[in-house]
Amino acid sequence: MNIAYEGATEPFGPAGDDAVRPFVVEALDVRGRAIQMGPALDAILTRHDYPPAVSRLLAEAIVLAVLLGSSLKIDGRFTLQTETDGVVDMLVVDYRTGGAIRAYARFDAERIAEAVAAGAAAPGVLLGKGTLAMTIDQTGAASRYQGIVPLEGESLEEVAHTYFRQSEQIPTRVRLAVAEMQMRDGGALRHSWRAGGLIVQFLPESADRMRQPDLPGGDAPEGAATEDVAEDDAWVEARSLTETVEDDELIDPSVPVESLLFRLFNERGVRVFTPVAVRDQCSCSREKVSGVLANFSAAEIADSVEGGEISVTCEFCGSKYAFDPEEFAGS
Repeated sequence: MNIAYEGATEPFGPAGDDAVRPFVVEALDVRGRAIQMGPALDAILTRHDYPPAVSRLLAEAIVLAVLLGSSLKIDGRFTLQTETDGVVDMLVVDYRTGGAIRAYARFDAERIAEAVAAGAAAPGVLLGKGTLAMTIDQTGAASRYQGIVPLEGESLEEVAHTYFRQSEQIPTRVRLAVAEMQMRDGGALRHSWRAGGLIVQFLPESADRMRQPDLPGGDAPEGAATEDVAEDDAWVEARSLTETVEDDELIDPSVPVESLLFRLFNERGVRVFTPVAVRDQCSCSREKVSGVLANFSAAEIADSVEGGEISVTCEFCGSKYAFDPEEFAGS
């Protein structure tokens, strides 16, 4: 089997659900990450009880954020956020170093129902037009990195490709898949969510070999070709192989990510590294919420009081925090 495992903690076993498997294909100068998500994803989506169309969209955003956030070499947080004019006008996913994830979606329930009834609930339609922002906050750092691109495309896969083309200038291919599973739990039929994702990036030592095509509207002369002048054979091969991946291969628990990587790259040789576990975990706390309220003005505190208390619900995990307004009397 032409696959090599690195890392002594788990030398040969499959990563399993909710664990990102980094890999490299040195013969093609590509590296990437793959994941299948099960319990952690299901917990997030089930907690919110979103309509299925919204759950599918948020699941894709979660997988994409995990694939990207897990590449961080620093202690901090990676945030993926969309803001659009669509029916689902906001998606937010936080990935924190160590694998903790949280996510939520904001949408118009009435418009979602109308879109589903009309058969117009495709991801691109629900998202509409707007922006995709990817933000890296390093713990203890005063500044942060943020890349923003127009959110245009029929899927988050397409949007991700635009992001890497315009903001990172790294040839990248992403595959995302989501499914609502039905399983027997005793005599009852239980629904659960699964998802999978794969990201492959071309990162040769020579920068000239990863040059992207000129973007329309740039400095290229009018009528000039926008073809990639450094269309490397290795990247063509890696990209073509990635595009053969089927949705069921990404989701099926009987096809671990290691088997998928072997199918794609066995002729070239693929080396995989110790997986990084991810988990459903919010970062909210009473202390953090209290710190936010402490910055409110007296008028804002007064406007926040209902029934003699200030009640705050975390949009990510649903935790509720109640405060006595007198705690902020000095605001």
